[in-house]
Amino acid sequence: MPGSTIGLAASVPLAYATALLNFQPSISMRHFNLVELAVMLATVAQWLVLATIIGAIVGTGTSLFLHGLFVTTGRSAGIPLWLQMMLLPAGGLLNGLLLHYGYRANPTGLKDSIFAAVNTQAGRMPFRTILIKPVAAIITLASGGSAGKEGPCSHIGASLASAIGKALRLNTELRLRIVACGVSAGFASVFGTPIAGAIYGVEVLAIGRIRHDFLFPAIVAGVASYHVSILWGVPYQYYQFPALPILSEVLFLKTALLGVICGIAALVFVELVYRAAGLSIYLRTRFRVWPPLMPLGGGVVLALLILIIPTDYLGLSLPLMDRALAGEPMPYLGFLWKSLLVAITIGSGFYGGIVTPQFVIGAVAGSAFAPLLGMDPMLGAAVGLSSVVAAASNTPIAAVLMGVELFGGSVGTLYIAGAAIAAYLMIGHRSIYPEQRLAYAKSSWMRIRPETAVETEKAKLAYGLLRWWGRRHKRSKTR
Repeated sequence: MPGSTIGLAASVPLAYATALLNFQPSISMRHFNLVELAVMLATVAQWLVLATIIGAIVGTGTSLFLHGLFVTTGRSAGIPLWLQMMLLPAGGLLNGLLLHYGYRANPTGLKDSIFAAVNTQAGRMPFRTILIKPVAAIITLASGGSAGKEGPCSHIGASLASAIGKALRLNTELRLRIVACGVSAGFASVFGTPIAGAIYGVEVLAIGRIRHDFLFPAIVAGVASYHVSILWGVPYQYYQFPALPILSEVLFLKTALLGVICGIAALVFVELVYRAAGLSIYLRTRFRVWPPLMPLGGGVVLALLILIIPTDYLGLSLPLMDRALAGEPMPYLGFLWKSLLVAITIGSGFYGGIVTPQFVIGAVAGSAFAPLLGMDPMLGAAVGLSSVVAAASNTPIAAVLMGVELFGGSVGTLYIAGAAIAAYLMIGHRSIYPEQRLAYAKSSWMRIRPETAVETEKAKLAYGLLRWWGRRHKRSKTR
């Protein structure tokens, strides 16, 4: 009894001390949760204000560019063939001179690339050269060069956002988010797809990874930029499907197969652009050609090609895409003609966007190959458009959301999602953006070095697959 009494007396303070120890962390955790909640609310409020301001400024800048582009391309539309053949070399020479001499005004040494700004330059971009790419793109498209309009918009967005971040003396992490806001706002403004454009601006930075901390600022900026662009009178076009077939397992498999075909079309497009750029660099160095003359030569080649290729494939080619999405039959080689003209335009040294061509290539390829699978050409064009964007840009999530915003929720989710993911896998570890980072391999049978650029990294077979192949090869030799 005395021993038990002593034990009980000793256990009371011990139990009390243990209770205090167990109770104390819950108090600090509660206080910590309240502090964390306050910080998160402040973060939301911060980006609601800051990203809205950035979106409004970027939307204004991109709207001014787009209106200038509409005026110039409208005046050059429908011109005689002989005049078009003269404009292409002239536009190439003007591009070459502008890009060659314009960047001498950049004393900072910073690249005006959105990938460099986020990956290596801590959110900084040169501001004095902000007008070079927009002006060069207007010259390219007005003269008939085959390119897109979104590249200058993302450039304007990133440059303006970087300048705002510098003016506000923001730290590196905030500058990175600011630049991502600008890029997303630019894409949202040009496409008329505020959510998909915002996601595209974040997803395109790396293959296999999305910076979730960029998402809220990017979406706020994208929505703000889109609505400001509407106020500035920028027109957008959306597509309605009169009737859709009932989705079945067979139809889903057909859309996925069409995605495979469009993924291959995207791979052809990317390879043509790379090969054209490589050939241009080789010719310039081998024969010591003055750089402004390279796009001039590209313009001459384009002028000769339109003697056999319809001029519909020049410029933005948006009427061609509209016809495909209206169900008009498209030629099987249409995607190849557009890819070839874009490759020569961009590869020779013209400047222009590279996403709008993906729209056209995808719509044309999807419309052409859909009937072979027993699908409606109109639905095939919508599936193809999103699939090529998912593959060539490595942005499957943005591509699916783009289908939702352009064609409606049921089309984007039910008919496009499987095809977009299949196309994204088919292109492998290639990208239309050489500076895009590789974060994760697309297959467990492949391996890459994380955080390397697409242009410098080659995906390799996984060790397990190589061992299996080696054993199989040895067995075949012994037989």
